[in-house]
Amino acid sequence: MTETTAPMPPYEEIRRINVTTRHAGVAPGYLFMSPQSILEPAAPHGPQIADDQGRVVWFRPVPEGQYATNVRVQQYRGEPVLTWWQGEATRTGAGTGTCYIADTSYRVIAALRMGGDMPADLHELLLTDRGTALLVGYHPKPHDLSPVGGREDGLILDSVIEEIDIATGEVLLHWSGAESIPLGESDLPVQMAGEGPWDHLHVNAIGVDDDENLVITARHSQALYKLDRGTGEVLWKLGSGASTLVLGVGARLNWPHDAQPVGDGVHRVFDNGANIGMEGYESRVVWLRADVENGIATHVRQITHPEHLSSSVEGSAQGLPNGNTLVGWGRAGRISEFSPDGELLFDATTPDGPGWTTYRVFRQEWHGRPATPPVAVVDGDLVRAVWNGATGVAGWRLLAGPAEDALQEAEVVDWDGFDTAVKLPESLRTGVVRVEALDADGQPIEMSPVAPVDR
Repeated sequence: MTETTAPMPPYEEIRRINVTTRHAGVAPGYLFMSPQSILEPAAPHGPQIADDQGRVVWFRPVPEGQYATNVRVQQYRGEPVLTWWQGEATRTGAGTGTCYIADTSYRVIAALRMGGDMPADLHELLLTDRGTALLVGYHPKPHDLSPVGGREDGLILDSVIEEIDIATGEVLLHWSGAESIPLGESDLPVQMAGEGPWDHLHVNAIGVDDDENLVITARHSQALYKLDRGTGEVLWKLGSGASTLVLGVGARLNWPHDAQPVGDGVHRVFDNGANIGMEGYESRVVWLRADVENGIATHVRQITHPEHLSSSVEGSAQGLPNGNTLVGWGRAGRISEFSPDGELLFDATTPDGPGWTTYRVFRQEWHGRPATPPVAVVDGDLVRAVWNGATGVAGWRLLAGPAEDALQEAEVVDWDGFDTAVKLPESLRTGVVRVEALDADGQPIEMSPVAPVDR
């Protein structure tokens, strides 16, 4: 396995979101995301947790040329864990990498790949209450593409779904899109692939429905498919020219992402409305009901951004416990939270610079405590209080003195990210310092070892 981390960059170099709107009513929790730009591969990349001011709580740098996606909190064996995908990505939107599970101390406790040690794709990592993980893989395979105007000796990029037992690695379900969905259902012309493999489905999300069966989103056929979890049989299709459900007004999907069942046959979908080269068509979050008994898909409601954003790639939508909806607008470069009646409560832009987006974004509560204590880093006239991933820190107390047994309080400052700067006392030219993390009541949480000062 390749190295999974890179040296920690200076805090100032970590790319951060820019919060532009923050009103009362926003749901509690941190933002989980992975700002990335394939146009700036040398910039620091990695999974990130931030607060509502965009200040970074945790960052895990990945090696240059790698990226991370799908950073979120899930449950494994009854405990909260942090999960993400990490690996290499291509300009076609596929990824080859590994899915990671870490505990609340950020120690990796599992690394998952597809059966046969095949790489996992960047689009999905969903843990289930069965102790399993649902993964997507994009696997190039020889395939006769002549029925859709391609080469007889062509290649297809097969969207594969697997359910993996996390503890044993056993593959419990293997579903091949190339074997299950006819080539003619794709809305992506085979000629778009050129000499490369044709990505006829581009599965980008998996959800578990009320009946424990699976619902998947396929961008290139502009459809949702419900699969029997045991056999992989397609139970219904919503969208595309092959829909088994009649599409009511407003139920048509256009290059969608991230469909998730929310109960009573309703599915929440980030509907891009556009593909690459089709920018300008408005994106939306839409709730659709799959009424299988009556054979119809109906529009329930939708959310659009007041600025009529158009996202040709990426995107996500999350239902929050207080009824709000968090939306990641993909290539449009925005993160928004809406109240149940559609009021915009929170808005942020992805980091400045060419091509910066985040594939998905989640808002979740999380209590992280690193396995190591904080550190005090003397940097010229400053001390940097660094504790990467510690939540619940409201402030820092700087202790300074000529020796460890002669330390006195020198300064107390508010927390300002996992790397918070505190000014050194002018009078301290040589000696030692340490920093102490404080909670919201000003009570100490943990302190650092001492660090020498020599100015």
